Amino acid sequence: MKNSLWNKNYTLLTVATIFGSIGWIAGDFALSFLVFDETGSTLASALILAVQFVPRFFIPLFAAPLLDRFPRKPFLVGGDLINGIMYTLAGVYLLSRPFSYNGYLGFSLLLACLGSFDSLAYNSIYPNVIPKGMEQKGYAVSSMLYPVLTMVMMPLAAVLMDCIGVEGILIMQGAMSIIAAVVESRMKIQEEDRLEGKKFSFTMWKEDLKDGLKYFKNEPGLRNIFLYTSISNGISEGGAPLLIAFFRTTSGLTVSMYSFFAVAEFLGRTLGGILNYRIKIPEKKLFGFCLGVYNFYALMDMILLWIPYPLMLVNRGVCGFLGVNSATWREAAVQKYIPDKMRARINAFKDILFFGMSSILTLLVGAIGDVVDYRICMSAGAVFTIIVCAITILRKQKEVRKVYEHNAVLVLNNH
Repeated sequence: MKNSLWNKNYTLLTVATIFGSIGWIAGDFALSFLVFDETGSTLASALILAVQFVPRFFIPLFAAPLLDRFPRKPFLVGGDLINGIMYTLAGVYLLSRPFSYNGYLGFSLLLACLGSFDSLAYNSIYPNVIPKGMEQKGYAVSSMLYPVLTMVMMPLAAVLMDCIGVEGILIMQGAMSIIAAVVESRMKIQEEDRLEGKKFSFTMWKEDLKDGLKYFKNEPGLRNIFLYTSISNGISEGGAPLLIAFFRTTSGLTVSMYSFFAVAEFLGRTLGGILNYRIKIPEKKLFGFCLGVYNFYALMDMILLWIPYPLMLVNRGVCGFLGVNSATWREAAVQKYIPDKMRARINAFKDILFFGMSSILTLLVGAIGDVVDYRICMSAGAVFTIIVCAITILRKQKEVRKVYEHNAVLVLNNH
């Protein structure tokens, strides 16, 4: 029996995502090395990343009301098309001219602005191409794509860098983005502008933003889910440098051994994605499963640096499995719960909260790691995550259940 998930629109968007991701992974790999090779400075490389983060605070607020008023497909297609043209021109430029750090700084800022538009458009349109009732399966595919493509493209990008150089990779990335735009343009999505006969204006933009904030304020379930995930992600990202430092300074451990963490997590994520695709979890059980996963994941982080290396790999594999499952369940439930007319604005608020909290906690954990034993710091971060889960998810479980079990509650109420 044919899987009804794979309708024309979902298939086209998935194919476009694959092309876009292949190009981005290879291009980002090449440019990271190019910046360091040309400048010899880790600070210069970090500044490039910092500049790219700035638009994530401002662009979503500017773009979200537009995306909730106008059809989103033109933003998605146009973003990939412009992105492809810019990368192609950058590659052609480097074929005949020397690298300019200041020029690349401005180039990165512009691309980050376009990327914020594109990301909002993608996240807002993606739920609309998934057939009703197939959300969990649809997001299972989405959650698997990037880690699988990363494992394939990272070593391939290193080979391509030696064969065709950074310039060639950038031109290839541009071509991939243009192909993605062409594929996306073939989607047949029924979208209408929501101007209601009015002309879009600053006043309308401001009122739409206020309406979005009002809706968000009246949805404690969404707020607590977003707050928990932003904090837990910040603690997790802050722990990454601690892991590297631990493997660098601990006798018997090496950087090569640390690199196998990525493989273990990849295998866990892949297995979790396959199971999520094959097995549908009833909505009335989602909250319980997610609450258990959140706490068990934190417990695995708590013990990670206190156990032998082989068990560390098992630990990371289990976390990869748990992480992809909870992310799939959460994203499917949240995006299905948010009204389509509000989706871009609520996703914008989520992104701002997620990035802001993650940035602060990443720096905080890194600073604490300079003065506290790495193992104690990792364990303390995990304990803090469990406490946050108790405050935001467990204590507010009535509101959070409303998001995870929305359709199940509707069915019960109708009966």
